Amino acid sequence: MKAAPRRVLANASRLCYNYNMPSFPKVTFFFHAAVAAAALLCAGCSAGSTSRAMTANSKTYLKTQNNLQKILQNESLSQETRYAVVNQIASNMRAVKDYNSLVLFLTGWVESHRDDQYNAYWLLMAADAYLENDAEPVAEYYLERIIKNYGDLMVKGKSVHFLCLQHLIQISENPTNRIAYFNQLISRFPDQVNITELYYRLALEYEKLGDWTQALKTFTLFLNREDAPTLQLQDIPNAYLTARQLVDFGNSSKNWTFETLEELVSAVQGAISSYDYKKLDSYKSKVNFFAMSWRQDESDAKAQDSFSMRSYMRGNRIRYEKELDPISSPTSAYLRTWGWSSYLNVWYFYFRKVNFPVDPDIHGRWEWAGIYYGEKL
Repeated sequence: MKAAPRRVLANASRLCYNYNMPSFPKVTFFFHAAVAAAALLCAGCSAGSTSRAMTANSKTYLKTQNNLQKILQNESLSQETRYAVVNQIASNMRAVKDYNSLVLFLTGWVESHRDDQYNAYWLLMAADAYLENDAEPVAEYYLERIIKNYGDLMVKGKSVHFLCLQHLIQISENPTNRIAYFNQLISRFPDQVNITELYYRLALEYEKLGDWTQALKTFTLFLNREDAPTLQLQDIPNAYLTARQLVDFGNSSKNWTFETLEELVSAVQGAISSYDYKKLDSYKSKVNFFAMSWRQDESDAKAQDSFSMRSYMRGNRIRYEKELDPISSPTSAYLRTWGWSSYLNVWYFYFRKVNFPVDPDIHGRWEWAGIYYGEKL
């Protein structure tokens, strides 16, 4: 199973950059620039008038920023007033997309005012500026710095650490780091995330590291969640079935597997030739074995079948192809058989290579995993 490393999480754990930042000024430089540019297309508008409008707005912006900087130099400002001024300066820079100045201002402020209780928030704004410019490694550095070096902070009802973890989950490509982020979200913010989904994605990160013991444990936690069977993940179809198969297989004896595909096919063909239904039944996978039409999905509950071959072998002349079907591949194979019944005469036996890195002795062996009814579509 492979996770899309930077997919957006569902429900309460959905990630986004437009968190509840303070409001930007309604009138911005780029707004006026766009209006001025459009005006050039209108009859009667001159290039000179457009230029004057843009220049006037630039001067207004610089004057506003200078006035705010002067206010900020007043050392007697209260914490609340100082926060409001710093926030307004930064918001104005963000509004005109002056990200270089925004980062320099905020990081400089943090370094020179280490006692500011809002420093975690200022660094979060700086990280967001880097994200806006696709500088994700630098943004990740600042987000990590906030988590490790600053206590959590509530701004406008939102946890700064929670926002940082959401961003980090989205941009980080390091499985070890992502495991830490998922665990923090689950343990620290259980009421704000979809724990069922996070368990599944956490298990996938353990898989990437090759820590199959933890992966199985986490998949089990996922399966034990009440809403696991109904969880829909856009980037991972049949998440529940995949986890269920892996965990059930891990807890089984696995004594029905064969070293090679040739051995498995030979054994099945021999059992059919001798009409030995007991042997055929013993060769079937004891976990997740299915019997279905080509149009059905393996996740369909009706596809899971534990019937005995005896009912279909008695009184019938069963035959099989000597060679595997051409649609077979290095990891899956199909054997066409027929004579089972007048209603469903043709059955394709489906064999697959076992994908179970947890146990090197089992990984790579072959199992008879199911039956497809009818001719191929």
